Amino acid sequence: MPDFTARRTMMVDTQVRPSDVTKFPIIDAMLTIPREEFVPAALREAAYMGENLDLGEGRVLLEPRTLGKMLDALDVSNNELVLDIGAAMGYSSAVIARMAEAVVAVEEDESLVSEAQEALSNAGADNVILHTGPLAEGAAQHGPYDVIVIEGAVQRVPDALLDQLKDGGRIGCLFQVGALGEMRLGVKQHGSVSWRMSFNAGAPVLPGFETEKAFEL
Repeated sequence: MPDFTARRTMMVDTQVRPSDVTKFPIIDAMLTIPREEFVPAALREAAYMGENLDLGEGRVLLEPRTLGKMLDALDVSNNELVLDIGAAMGYSSAVIARMAEAVVAVEEDESLVSEAQEALSNAGADNVILHTGPLAEGAAQHGPYDVIVIEGAVQRVPDALLDQLKDGGRIGCLFQVGALGEMRLGVKQHGSVSWRMSFNAGAPVLPGFETEKAFEL
């Protein structure tokens, strides 16, 4: 029987802390939430590797370093409502739920949603609301949000999603830029979002976040 607790500690000590992630709530959450419970059974052994985990259908669970650094940049506090887009089996939502007041987790793959319900329940993450629907549409009925996290790469962020961010709110996502990709932090002021580069990381582009093709006759 693998010692997942030891692997969790090693993940934090070798992947997360060395990446300048030092905020206690993030470290605490990543040491506490059993990542192996939020991946398909066949991937449990690989749950703590320092790379994106392939969930199939072009979807991944972001590597621990990427998620840790995103959350560090977003600086979620315990009175905030967070929208987690592309929650998959719910790992990111369970981590964020330990820092935020509540999390709305959006997932469009129904098989992932049913897995997430069970995993989140087992982890005691009772301040997470699961919302089934297109990722790019978010969940306007539960918003507006203090923070939006997108668990995958984007070529563009739909306005419908940015509209769900409060003024003064933050959004974090990976923009696909060449082979590398970069995590950018956006802050909404007076209705518009200004972005700044935070760090490099890569992931597949999520459905609905591709650049719209120009219409050709």
